[in-house]
Amino acid sequence: QVQLVESGGGLVQPGGSLRLSCAASGSIFRLSHMSWHRQAPGKQRDLVAYITSDGSTNYVDSVKGRFSISRDNAKNTVYLQMNSLKLEDTAVYYCKLIYGGSAYWGQGTQVTVSS
Repeated sequence: QVQLVESGGGLVQPGGSLRLSCAASGSIFRLSHMSWHRQAPGKQRDLVAYITSDGSTNYVDSVKGRFSISRDNAKNTVYLQMNSLKLEDTAVYYCKLIYGGSAYWGQGTQVTVSS
């Protein structure tokens, strides 16, 4: 069973930065695709960014140029660097691991952008 633990969320002013981390248990991390998703109150959970097992990345248009996803296979950790944060980035952020047709979710970390 894979467990994912997110951290790094918090309260930040518009224009500020945060770095989210997601640590995975087990030995399949390096073989897995990883992604970050977010869910604002009253809205569905949406994909923000993903990174494949070989390091290819992609982003939704709303975060391109501001967010960066990366991974450290030695630490079983995926990161989401978030810069130039906007009010509309406020949400609970979740990481997801995909391997062998199965998907695993973390518990989420709250990001609040407010002045």
